[in-house]
Amino acid sequence: MAHKKLIRFEEIKHFPNVLSFPEGMAGNWHRFFQNDFPIVLDLGCGKGEYSLGLARMYDKLNAIGVDVKGNRIWKGARMALDEQLSRVAFLRIQIEQLVMYFARGEVSAIWIPFPDPHPRKSRAKKRLTHPRFLWQYQQILQPDGLIHLKTDSTELFDFTLDIIHQTGCRIFSIQDDVPENAAGALGIQTYYERLHRAEGKKIHYLSFALPDNPEAFEPWGGITLSAIQAQQDLRSRHQITINPMHDENTN
Repeated sequence: MAHKKLIRFEEIKHFPNVLSFPEGMAGNWHRFFQNDFPIVLDLGCGKGEYSLGLARMYDKLNAIGVDVKGNRIWKGARMALDEQLSRVAFLRIQIEQLVMYFARGEVSAIWIPFPDPHPRKSRAKKRLTHPRFLWQYQQILQPDGLIHLKTDSTELFDFTLDIIHQTGCRIFSIQDDVPENAAGALGIQTYYERLHRAEGKKIHYLSFALPDNPEAFEPWGGITLSAIQAQQDLRSRHQITINPMHDENTN
């Protein structure tokens, strides 16, 4: 297994649809895709089921799967190449630094399918619907761009609802028990969704828009930018390379 992981890690370095910690991509994604279609992000994409599913479902849409796990990204990227889905790309970064890779208004929607719920309160800031991440989404989403969350975690679902109410976000759709035969993009199933359904768990879904108030998530903006700068300085000083056997933690 370790040998296979190393092989995949090396292969994605040469995949044209995988960008690992790229420089200068903010504002240049439409040039990369060579079209003006809307750009949708699939955060914590894993094997890219949602990225692939969205691109198959909508002809005029670009999907970018975001994850730091190169071994997982390999499968989705390989499938996209085999199917000649040129509107699918994979961005290998830490999601904590998402704002560095997209320009303001460059993203039309964000999907967060089955993220790590980080159930311990001490790790609440790791949840992808925490205000520190919502601040980043606010910087890159188009006005009224929707954020879609799918999860089996009641705790994460309730946490997100609390954050929405506290910060003035607007809910567009909410389902406490998504049917297995759901229509449209809601019907795309990831490995984890199939696993949770087999265990008899309910699947929760909600979509929401961020508030117009640019200060809704302060002081998380300053804190996030300071943390990103510190990480970049550390990487630059020590020329840190990623150990493919660990592949870094994404959130």
